[in-house]
Amino acid sequence: MLIYLAAFRTKHSQKGGFMKVADMHCDTIAEILYAKKSGKNKSICLRKNGLHIDLDKMKKGDYLLQNFAMFVDLQKRENPFEWCMELADTFYGEMEENSAFIAPVRTYGDIEKNIKDKKISALLTIEEGGVCKENLAFLRDFYRLGVRMLTLTWNYKNGLGHPNKRKEFPLEPDTVNGLTPLGIEFLQEMERLGIIVDVSHLSDAGFYDVVKYAKKPFVASHSNARSVCGNVRNLTDDMLKKIADCGGVTGINFEPSFLYGKTSGEKFCAGIAQVVSHIKHIAKVAGTECIGLGSDFDGITTNEELMDASYLPRLEDALFAAGFSQNQVEGIFYKNVLRVYRELL
Repeated sequence: MLIYLAAFRTKHSQKGGFMKVADMHCDTIAEILYAKKSGKNKSICLRKNGLHIDLDKMKKGDYLLQNFAMFVDLQKRENPFEWCMELADTFYGEMEENSAFIAPVRTYGDIEKNIKDKKISALLTIEEGGVCKENLAFLRDFYRLGVRMLTLTWNYKNGLGHPNKRKEFPLEPDTVNGLTPLGIEFLQEMERLGIIVDVSHLSDAGFYDVVKYAKKPFVASHSNARSVCGNVRNLTDDMLKKIADCGGVTGINFEPSFLYGKTSGEKFCAGIAQVVSHIKHIAKVAGTECIGLGSDFDGITTNEELMDASYLPRLEDALFAAGFSQNQVEGIFYKNVLRVYRELL
């Protein structure tokens, strides 16, 4: 695999070089389906669009792998399970339409094959465990459909656990309500199947339940450092250490309100410097090996300096300017995520 990567990677240049990108979270598929179903843009597709992520932008950003989340808002969908199935259909339709450039992956061997074939890898994930309708059979069926990561909760309590609520300021973490007994069963079945456990959005109590019951590495696919930005969607220093200790990764989220600002009156003007601040802090408290990328593109307010997938080389240059080594930047951009996928997929 390393030989393939060497051949597949464009040589870095301090004037705007390119480094492979493995991004653990985006909501692009949900945006595409919504635009089609609502009639806003029935012709929208993954090839080229006005979203944060499309194939043209990923090529410019030198993407190796993108996780595509099937995001479902339980309060907006009358039938969340059925909507998730439509998202899966949308995902595979786009994969078939663009098979010359991108291909779905279910195993680490699939990622290696795509690297050899010079194709972007697409990993299917779920953002909202509630779509399983508290049924382990549906979890197994989603695995059969190719789902390889699942965010246990989104912003609402479901049958698996509780989130950290972010509706009003001041933001307070939930340190009491964690995983339900069924949530623990789901975690154990996910590990048995090979679905990566994702703790982004989970309450603080739920996070520590995962620490208690998980026997394999787990991830926070799109979460930052709470010591740098106090939003409860971010992780405390102890949480970051726990993820590092288990061999997992946290994907840096580009959402401005997760990067900068602690009160509702502050303007969230956050760009590359704030992203680097989170990376530097996590590196200091937990090491660079637990850091990855989880942009949350197409699920966030547009970041003023990382406006879409084509802007990732700017972050690369900023990390080199901040003193990170070639090996460290490669780890953050793709190698740390691939290490976890190699172990779990």
